[in-house]
Amino acid sequence: MSRLEMVSPTRAKIVMEGLYKDLERRIEASQPGLCPVDLARAFLELCYAQTCGKCVPCRIGLKQLMLLIQDVLDGKATMDTLKLMEETALAVMEAADCAIGYEAANMVYKGLTGYRDEYIEHVKHGRCTCVASQPVPCVTLCPAHVDIPGYIALVREGRYADAIRLIRKDNPFPTSCAFICEHPCESMCRRNMVDDAINIRGLKRVAADFAGEVDPPAPAPSTGKKIAVIGGGPGGLSAAYYLQLMGHQTTVYEMLPELGGMLRYGIPNYRLPKERLEDDIRSILKTGVQVKHGLKIGKDITIQELQKEYDAILIAIGASADKKLRLDHEDADGVLSAVEFLRSAGLGELPDLTGKQVVVVGGGNVSMDAVRTAKRMGAEKVSILYRRRRHDMTALPEEIEGAVAEGIELLTLKAPSSIDVDENGRVRGIWATPQMVSAIKDGRAGIQPTGEPDVYIPCDVLIRAIGQDIETSHFEEAGVPVQRGKIITRSTGDFENMPGVFAGGDCASGPASVIKAIAAAKVVAANIDEYLGFRHEISCDVEIPDANLEDRTPCGRVNLTEREACQRVHDFEGVENCMTEKEARQEADRCLRCDHFGYGIFKGGRDTIW
Repeated sequence: MSRLEMVSPTRAKIVMEGLYKDLERRIEASQPGLCPVDLARAFLELCYAQTCGKCVPCRIGLKQLMLLIQDVLDGKATMDTLKLMEETALAVMEAADCAIGYEAANMVYKGLTGYRDEYIEHVKHGRCTCVASQPVPCVTLCPAHVDIPGYIALVREGRYADAIRLIRKDNPFPTSCAFICEHPCESMCRRNMVDDAINIRGLKRVAADFAGEVDPPAPAPSTGKKIAVIGGGPGGLSAAYYLQLMGHQTTVYEMLPELGGMLRYGIPNYRLPKERLEDDIRSILKTGVQVKHGLKIGKDITIQELQKEYDAILIAIGASADKKLRLDHEDADGVLSAVEFLRSAGLGELPDLTGKQVVVVGGGNVSMDAVRTAKRMGAEKVSILYRRRRHDMTALPEEIEGAVAEGIELLTLKAPSSIDVDENGRVRGIWATPQMVSAIKDGRAGIQPTGEPDVYIPCDVLIRAIGQDIETSHFEEAGVPVQRGKIITRSTGDFENMPGVFAGGDCASGPASVIKAIAAAKVVAANIDEYLGFRHEISCDVEIPDANLEDRTPCGRVNLTEREACQRVHDFEGVENCMTEKEARQEADRCLRCDHFGYGIFKGGRDTIW
């Protein structure tokens, strides 16, 4: 006889594991605007189904919480009900035996404190304040609200020029964003419920590569108004583009030799080839936008002088200054900021790093750009020094993977402690304190020293990439409100006591993504137009193809391929390869057309004007 036997999973268990995966994908694809109280009820029911029933707080307490939330949704609750829910949740959190009980109760408690207004609205008025005003998830999550299902449908039909025209209604940088956008639109793509998110950025790249040169729409008749835009980055140029289309003569003031801001001087050529950036800039300038190069506000011209000459002013400077490590010898020879380093590369001033050891401090996208650029400049060894885990890095996962594939060393859980210099004042290494993860706060694990001795990392070049700042001194002197290194505006982009002056982009929000700067530019352009006494509308007359009524069978996602790492590290040519037209048609055909099916066709499925 055998005492033990090997157990194979039953069919029921295999199916259940698949259903858990389906549930995970469905939660991931939950669109913004859903009723949080109803979601809390649904999650609580799931948690209750997981309980073993051994302890009373979990078996009875969760059931009571479910009934109380249902009373709220049914309009039977009072304010005393909310108090009882809070007390019950705290009791379960304190008394439940395991995480099934106390984490479920904690979820309810966080909801009662985090979105209490929603509960009160249900209790007092029997309704929810959350309204799905934009039910298409990808459009909702795109900061600029680009008509994503529309241009995907156009790509599917091979109408690439029309796709570019449609994108430009909300984003005048379709080509640049096709290369470097962080694609938040994909995070809640409803296709996740079937298999995987649509490769939205990849399809935008197809449109940009196959469309050829597409002229911008003709501007409206001249209004006679003049607007100055301070800063020729993506935010400033986007605002200038829309204001010019509205008929206002716009002039961009840029302190550097060429336009593009961080797109040109911060993002390396291997990620965004500069000739492709020029495609977008050329289209913007075709509208009649004027440019004045080599003028720095506060040095060559003041904001007061611009106020006398123009009807409105937009401050759209980017985050072009760097944050310091606050360590001794930070001004030593060989210690650089990532902004300075990448700007030099953008200007074509490529230092020879052959045979040198380079250390970059930081874990964001700028850090990845710096290490990969240093590698292409011939550095023998390039390392990233980061005080947290790789999992905690703010850089895009694909950027981290690309850096590792190119031979970059990741030194994680090590915090810079001191800079070592030689007798000539040149950096020769950096000391770092070993760290360990600690308590989680706001969803992110903290760190603390392990108590082990500091480790020494030799280097010939040390680059800091721990964040960027805004140069605000002149604006502060001119009376523009500044707080903690940011220009403080109202939500409309203007100021309470400075009529005709607006601000938007990184200078008002802090360092952010390109698409967020473009979104801010749309808001400010519309409000400047309104301030000047007009109400122009931006539209696009492209006809969107009808939705495909065929069934959407599960199909793998087409990802963009890359050049081999052993080849690409030797040059600054583009890393990513575009899809073929056949691949693009297959990927576009995976789109579920949420703008047509479901609620999208009734409410907010497509905004044709703004």
